[in-house]
Order: sequence, then C-alpha cells, then structure tokens
Amino acid sequence: MLRINDLNYAIEGKPLFEAASATIPTGHKVGLIGRNGAGKTTLFNLIRGDIPSEHGTITLPARARIGGVSQEVPGNEVSLIDTVLAADTERAELMAESQSATDAHRIADIHTRLADIDAYSAEARASSILKGLGFDAAEQKQPCSDFSGGWRMRVALAAVLFSEPDYLLLDEPTNYLDLEGSLWLEAYLVKYPHTVLIISHDRELLNRSVGAILHLEGKKLTLYSGPYDQFARQRASQREVQAAAAKKQDLQRAHLQSFVDRFKAKASKAKQAQSRVKMLEKMETIRAPEDAARTVFSFPEPEELSPPIISTEGVSVGYDGTVILRDLNLRIDQDDRIALLGKNGQGKSTLAKLLSGRLEPMAGQFSSSRKLRIGFFAQHQVDELYVDETPLQHLFRERPNEGQARLRARLAGFGLGADQAETEVGRLSGGQKARLSLLLATLPAPHLLILDEPTNHLDIESREALVEALTAYSGAVILVSHDMHLLSMVADRLWLVKDGNVSVWQEDLQAYRKDLLTKDASDKPKKIKAAPKKASRDQLLAMRSDVRKCEERVNKLNDMRDKLAKKLADPALYDEDAGNKAEPWQRKYSEVMNAIDRADGMWMKALEKLEKAEK
Repeated sequence: MLRINDLNYAIEGKPLFEAASATIPTGHKVGLIGRNGAGKTTLFNLIRGDIPSEHGTITLPARARIGGVSQEVPGNEVSLIDTVLAADTERAELMAESQSATDAHRIADIHTRLADIDAYSAEARASSILKGLGFDAAEQKQPCSDFSGGWRMRVALAAVLFSEPDYLLLDEPTNYLDLEGSLWLEAYLVKYPHTVLIISHDRELLNRSVGAILHLEGKKLTLYSGPYDQFARQRASQREVQAAAAKKQDLQRAHLQSFVDRFKAKASKAKQAQSRVKMLEKMETIRAPEDAARTVFSFPEPEELSPPIISTEGVSVGYDGTVILRDLNLRIDQDDRIALLGKNGQGKSTLAKLLSGRLEPMAGQFSSSRKLRIGFFAQHQVDELYVDETPLQHLFRERPNEGQARLRARLAGFGLGADQAETEVGRLSGGQKARLSLLLATLPAPHLLILDEPTNHLDIESREALVEALTAYSGAVILVSHDMHLLSMVADRLWLVKDGNVSVWQEDLQAYRKDLLTKDASDKPKKIKAAPKKASRDQLLAMRSDVRKCEERVNKLNDMRDKLAKKLADPALYDEDAGNKAEPWQRKYSEVMNAIDRADGMWMKALEKLEKAEK
C-alpha cells in the first residue's frame, strides 16, 4: 500500500502540504483532485522520489515499480510498436540475450522466464493498446518521427500502460486524447491489475474508472470512498453541516457579546459579564466553508440573425486538391448546440475550419449570414499567446479604444482577477491561459462559437462554469471535446464525421459510447449470414429477464466493492499491532473486482443478444 504520513512541502515559500496524510490500499483506483495550482503534480513528483519532502514520509512496498507519462516519446526512427515493446525492460533484455546466449541452461532459463511473463503475446498486447489510443496497424509500424508531439504523447501513454507498473500515476492523460481514446482509456483502467492514481478533471472518467477520490484541499489530503459523484454528495453534505454549525456558533457568540456589552459597566453584573468574556475567548471558532473565488465565464450576447446562419449544399472540402469531406448538406441555426463525433483523422478539424471560414469549399454551395461573426477556440491557440505580455496587454491589442477599467472587467468576467491581469502569460497556469484564450475568442460577441477541446487544463469548477456559460449563451455552439460531461450537458445535436461524410447521430451519447466499446476489435469484414429467424415473444421476455438479472448482479457487486473499499480505507486496519488483518480484506476486494469484470461481460453479452433479437 501507499502511505503518506505527515507530509510538508512548499514551493518558493508557498506551502502546498502541511501535515498531509493518506493511506491508499494496494490495487485501488484513485482519482486525485483539487483546484489548479493546489499541488497535485507536485504530489506525484514526491511519490516518485523526483523531489525530496521537507518533512514527513511517503512509503511504498519494497521493489514496487512506479510508472507514469513524464514526457513524450522522442521523434526517432524506431517504430511505434517497437517503442512500446521496449517499455517492458525485462522482456526486452531477455529477448536480446536469447539471441546471443550459448549456454544451454541459460537459454532454458531465459525461455522459461519469457513464458512466465507472457512475453510471446507481448506484441499483440502492445498493438491492442496502440489501437485503442488511435493508431491503426499501418501507423504502428511507422517511425515516431512521423508523428507530432500530441500523438507521441499517446505513444508514451501506450508504453507505460504496456509495462504495467505496480503504481500507475497518470497526470491528465485525456488532455491529448480524443473522445474515442478517452472512452477506451476509461474501460482499460477499470481492468488494470494494479494500483492507479490519476489526476483528472474529467467527471465521467472519475465516475467510471476509479473507486475512490483523494481530495487535496487546504494543504491536506482526504480519501473518500466511491467515484466522483458520490464524493461530491459527501462534500456537499459536510459543507452544509459545517455551515450550519458555524451559523449556530455565530448566533451564540453574538448573544454572549450582547450580554457583555449591556452589563460590563454594571457592578451587579460585572462577574457574569467577565465570565462570558472568558467563554468568548475559549470558544474555538467554527469556520463556514470558504469557497475560493468562483470561476465564471461571461460571454457577450450577439444580436439575433435570421435563420439559418450557415447552410451548405453538396459541399466538398479538403487540402491541395484532395477531398476530405464530400456532399455536405448542413444547416446551422443560431440556437443550435452541436457536438462533432468521430475519430481523429476523420475530418472534424477540417469541418470546423470550413464552418469558421478558414478553409474554402472545393465544390458545392456554401452560404452564411452577411453579418455573421464567428469565434474560434482551438487548444493550440493557448500556445500561441504572447508569453512575455500580460492578459491586459492582449486585450488592449484587440480593443485599443476601450478604457483599462472596461478591459479589467472583461478579464474578471473570465475569472482573471487583478493579480492575473498584470502577470506575464508565461507565468500563468494552464487553466488561466485557457480562460484568456476563451475570452479572446468570444470578444467580438460571435453568433457562432466553435470550440475544439476547450476543457483541457480547466479544473472541475471551471468546467462547470463553462457549461453554465454555454447554456446561457444565445449564439450557436459547435463542440469538439473528449469531455463526455460537457457534451452531455451542452449539446442537443450530434454530428458523426466518418468516412468522408457528416451525418446526424440519431441516438444519444451513451449509445455512441457503447457502440465504440462493443465494436468488433478486429474490424475484419464479416461473412454474410442468412437472416436469423425473429425471436418469439417468450424468447424476448427471457432475454429481458437475463439482462435485468445481470444488471442486478453488477449493482450488488458494485455495492460490495464500495463497502470493501470503505473498510480498506480505514488507517486502523494497517496499524503494526493489527497483524495481517488487512490481507483477507484485500484478497476479498480482488475477488470482487474480478467478479465485476465477469459480470460486466455477461451483462454486455446479454444486452447485445437482446438488441439483435429486437431488430
């Protein structure tokens, strides 16, 4: 297990941890959350031993392997598949030695060990991970130098997943994944056989892939059992109790103070007044929960235009004479909220560039409102800010005739206060830079706002503020995002970009997620079979009953997992004088997790069987 005990650490005099403690049992999947700048990445560096703690200890099991994505894969000529295979250093060394060894006994030992670590299926496992992260079979054989930095970060993630460290530390891994890659990672982490700590602000990932939340707040660490939504409910309940206690104490304090003020000058009441003064002095203050300045986004409102604001008829678009998307017959109205679905490379960015006027159509008719203003936010724009200028200077360049007070008000409307307004961009956090880029994109009060991965670097509070702002915004919104929560809360139309076309996805996001996760992994063309006979009513009833039973079993096992996780989170279970009390509980937890995997598989098969029968 991982023990953090009485940890203290500060950066440039600013304390990040003060007597922070937590115990994470072996095999747990834990989400590490906290506001931007709270010290989450620093905690990872402390766990890895990259930096020494000032006070306190962090202990891990002997010989435990710690892995994480610290930097992207170099752009060398090694293929992607070989780069991932090399991450398992023991296998790589044994395979190399097997080519040169001459001693018969040593050769036998090498091959025995290779069999023990399942080395001969390694290439298939590595290929499966790369495919899940968006690389097809041909791309896996290409050299790393053929790919950009964002794609090489995916290779680095594939490498650490393949090496299966005992403690997997992931810092915002979905920031360089698309929606499809994020959904694959969610499912992969659930079945990962060892301990996982993941820094993430993605609510859906924290709900589906972890069984506990480690909350960093007020320089302390608190471990909560259950996924993110359960944590949020517990926190809300705690804050209500704390706020009520603080309010009650304030009333009591006011009553005592009132007595003192009324009678301190009267000799007959002096003793009683003095007694109450002492009571006030001894009273330990209960503080109401202090919310940090709430992150907000305040989008300017555009005037209303006649519909449609954009329409296309038979449009084709692409680059250098090569058509990427064809026969586009689309319509966008000012009240539309559209999410673009589809794997990377299918043309989502091409479509966004066409709609934003950054790319001219190659054929067909493209029309838009004459007064149409478009705001465009892409993640790369954060990197294009002037690092040696302040946010105030960025705004002054765009609005030279506006007074400084008005410009500061605009910054405050995006959560950038007086201190950040005059701080060089190079010293701002990733979230602060993203908010500045969003402000610049929305500055002209656009009728259409195109957002490409707007939540990268934003904490959960900022993401919720963005949801609220987009919901209230009176312009059209087109979203490309891996954040399922954002898409589900904002989008009311889904467009699937696939195979050179754009079509309406008629079902909801959950159906899209299921479609991705249950798709045949081999993608091999299937033989055409004779149409099966339609299932009878009794057969359908039996299948529905199977689905219900499978679902009930999954729910019961999840309840058992939550109870066991709560039991294992009790520090008293691991006291030295407690003996091996934790071991049977850990074994039971492992058995339940394996049972959940099997039950999930049975449930999925039952659902697929029922869906086929109902078609």
